[in-house]
Amino acid sequence: MKTAARMGPDLLEMARVALVRAVNVGGTGRLPMTELAAACREIGWTEVKTYLASGNVVFRGTGTEKEMVARLEAKLGCAMGKPVTVLLRTARELEDALRRNPFGESESARTLIFFLPLAAPPDAARTATGRKREEIASSGREVFVHYPDGIADSRLKIPAVRAGTARNLNTVRKLEEMARTLDSRSRSE
Repeated sequence: MKTAARMGPDLLEMARVALVRAVNVGGTGRLPMTELAAACREIGWTEVKTYLASGNVVFRGTGTEKEMVARLEAKLGCAMGKPVTVLLRTARELEDALRRNPFGESESARTLIFFLPLAAPPDAARTATGRKREEIASSGREVFVHYPDGIADSRLKIPAVRAGTARNLNTVRKLEEMARTLDSRSRSE
């Protein structure tokens, strides 16, 4: 039997955060969080906890990111009757994204992190349309957007984030904390 020290990061059961794209937003993609949690348990993930009603789930599981995303997308796609996009991050990746946020801690609800499946294109800001005072920066697999006038009235369109999903800083901080707590609890067991 492999010991935790000998197992690679893809085989080690660790806390992950799944971000489901476009659920419970503006009346589309209805997915009760109880169903999301049940789907995660059915594919073998443990210690499943959802956060808010917007497709955020923290859990422990094994496998590569690609394998885990494929399993949850297939499960949810069958349940919802349409393709579903899932982005996956670890506590460390969320912490890193928060650290790279160039817009600081002020107005946490007005700064979004768009999580992408691949590296963000360096021209994400340049290709945006409908921009007024919004600030855009990209780094790693994330695009950061600060909406100083609020999100509701913004007409900003960023082609680079079409395949991603966004969460505000408050939500990302909470998900990172939940995943870190789950990781630290599993190490102490």
